[in-house]
This record gives sequence, C-alpha cells and structure tokens, in this order.
Amino acid sequence: MNKITIPALILAVAAFSTALAQKQTPPEGAPPKAFTVPAHESYTLPNGLKVTLVPYGIIPKVTVSMAINAGSVNEGSGHGGVSGITAELLKEGTEKLTPEQLADEAARMGSTLDVNASDDQTIAGLDVLSEFGPDAVRLLSDVLEHPRLPASELPRLKTDMLRQIALGSSRPQTIALMHFRKLLYGDHPYAVVLPPDAEVKAITLDEVKSYFTSNFNPQRSHLYVAGKFDTAAVKKAIADSFSSWPKGGSTWKPDIPTPQSRRILDVTDRPGAPQSTLIIGLPVPPPNSPDAIPLLVTNALLGGSFNSRITANIREQKGYTYSPRSQLSRRYHDAYWAESADVTTQFTGPSIKEIFGEIDRLKADPPAGPELKGIQNYLSGLFIIQNSSRGALISQLQYVDFQGLGEDYLKTYVAKVIAVSPADVQKITGQYLKPQEMTIVVVGDKSKITDQLTPWSIQ
Repeated sequence: MNKITIPALILAVAAFSTALAQKQTPPEGAPPKAFTVPAHESYTLPNGLKVTLVPYGIIPKVTVSMAINAGSVNEGSGHGGVSGITAELLKEGTEKLTPEQLADEAARMGSTLDVNASDDQTIAGLDVLSEFGPDAVRLLSDVLEHPRLPASELPRLKTDMLRQIALGSSRPQTIALMHFRKLLYGDHPYAVVLPPDAEVKAITLDEVKSYFTSNFNPQRSHLYVAGKFDTAAVKKAIADSFSSWPKGGSTWKPDIPTPQSRRILDVTDRPGAPQSTLIIGLPVPPPNSPDAIPLLVTNALLGGSFNSRITANIREQKGYTYSPRSQLSRRYHDAYWAESADVTTQFTGPSIKEIFGEIDRLKADPPAGPELKGIQNYLSGLFIIQNSSRGALISQLQYVDFQGLGEDYLKTYVAKVIAVSPADVQKITGQYLKPQEMTIVVVGDKSKITDQLTPWSIQ
C-alpha cells in the first residue's frame, strides 16, 4: 500500500504546488479608469460667495462645507494661535443658540459641527441626513454670520492649545519639522508649526473678533454641498441665509513665500535617543506648475509609497528604519519635497547616504517600465478611492479651486499620471531633487551621530 500511496501523494503535492504557484500569479489588471467628476453646478451670489452643488451617490446623506481663505498665514506677527482659537470658538454657539443648543441642533440632523483652521484656510461643515440639507445650510450660516464668541470659553481653549503645543514640542518629529520649516521659510508664516506659548497666552477676545471680522466674509468663501439632496430646497436655503452676509472685511491677498534651496545641516541634541529623526528636503514647483503631476509620480516611486525605492532600501533591505516616507507638502502655490524617517542611531549617517544614493540612481538611470507602471496604477487607484465619498470629493474640489487648477484637473489627472514616462521621471529628479541643495535636519544623540554627519557638514 505504501508503494502505491507515496507516489500518488507526491504527485498530488506536486499538482497542488503547481496550482498554488499559478494562483499566486494574478492576471494583469485592466488599465486605470479616469475619474468622472459628477455633474455639478457652480454660481456666485451678489455678495461674492461662491457656491458649488454636487448631487452625488445614493446614500441619504449630504455634506455642507464652507471653505474660507483665512488661516494662520493671516494671523499677523505676534498673534500666533488666533486662527485656531477662532475656529474653536465658532463651535461655542451663536447669537441665538447657546453652545448646548448648537450641539443639539447639529445632533438632531445626525451630525456634529466641525471647524478647523490650517495654514491657508478655515473649513467649517456638517454631514447630515439628506432631509436636513437646508437646515444644515441655515445652521452653518448662523455660525459664520452670527457667532457668539463667548469670552467665558477663551481661557479653556487657550489652555487646551497650550497642552497640545507642549505635547507636540516634546516629539522629535515635531521638533525636526519646526527646524525644517524655519530653515526653509525664515520669517514667513509658513515657518510656524506650533505658535509660541507667549503669543497664545496673550490672545484676547478683541483679538479674536478683529481676526474674524477682517477675514471671514463671503468674498473669501466658497460653499460646497455634496450628496443626495433636494436641489431647489438647498438653493433656496443658501439664498435666504447667505445673501445678507455683508461683504465686509478685507479681500484675500495671498502671501506666497520664496523659500531658498541650500545645503544646511541642522542638528538638535537629544541625549540618549535610540533613534535619530531625519527630515531631508528642499522647495519644489507648486501645485499649479506643469511639472506638479510628474513630481507626484516621481515622489511615489522614490519614497512616497510602500513599494518605493528609498523604503525598499533603508527599511526592507537594510533595516535602518521602520516607516520612512517622502512627501510633497503643499500650500497655496507653494510646495516642498521631503524624506522623513526615524532611523536607528548607529545608522544615521548611512541612512542619509542611502537616501541621496537612491536620488542619484534615479537621476542617472530612468526607471524600468514595469516599476513605473506599478506606481502609476497605485496613484490612479488611490485617486479614485480618494474621491469615493462626499467629504473626500468636496476636499478635492476645494483643493482644485483654492489652487486655481481649473475644471479639467480632476478629469485629466489619471491620464496625466499614466502619461509620465521613464525619461520624465529621470528629468524631474535631475532638475528638482538635488542632494547638494537639500536641507538636512537631524534630531538625535549628538555624541553618537556627529562623526557620522561629517560628510554633510558645510565646508
């Protein structure tokens, strides 16, 4: 029996192994599909408020979001933190509604009021059940046109912000980013990652009101409504609620920086640290540049995806770090490329060498077709996923409108990603990603890394 069973078993195992090998080789995927922007309507009220309505999806929910061109870049010297405090105070009621009533009204619609300030914009919005679309418009109008801004909540909000600043300031990643931004942007507001404690402590209610009245007005705002909603009812609510919003305040005047590309080695001592935190990068063309999409592809191939070259090198092959990544960090008509990583202390110098080595390798030799195709498919698929919800779609539209990229940007994005050639990647790398002009920021144990950094010190 053994003589019969064993050969049969061997044949069965071989057949299974062959089938498994065949199963592990999936068929080639179909070409990436272009993203189709849902039919939408855009118009402007007489007071300058821009409106975009996007009927989208079958889920009975609708997102109402207002983007105001006002953020930390508009705070003014010595007033750090006022944009964030203002955003938080807007959630503390209106002239008619107490904070509790405002929260209850949003909850009645199946939502909470969300208000967040960034470098360039403040975004306020609600995601509600479809039947409450007009009510959400009216509530958002009340918040933005008649905020309570209670003095009683100011001390609490300042204390909360100071806690967040203290927490952030203790993290090596935040410390590195603070140094990197300062070296890139100097005295420009984009240099500020966390506002100074003293400036936050000094914020007064009058300062908040001055910031609000100067920056929050219809001429600097764009209202987006996306989801399943009654178009006529929502348009009527917009006209009734926002037409009386006075133009007031100042018009938007972008403050575009001119960061410099230059070799600087900046080291912050963190005695006893088992890792060194690295940020290495330089300014690159902004989002409205013709090279913006080729830069996105190049970044994803170099360090901006899990299968990227730098990640494969210093994570998979050498084990210097667990989660390296590169990114294109973008603001209004401004961008920089940066690779960041927390690397084992003894491999601080070798990590920098390998990062620069991968840049030089890509500059010298164009990527192979299959490698580039994999990155393009990844970016195309990711783009479709990023537009697959109401909030995500609004975020994309807000980005396109804010950067002035034009109506066709979303429609042609996938095609432009696929059109990037190996020669384009090689050209972009050589033209913009120059190691000799990159700022190098390191947070780590100086006693163990100083000698490792000698090759990158300014001679």
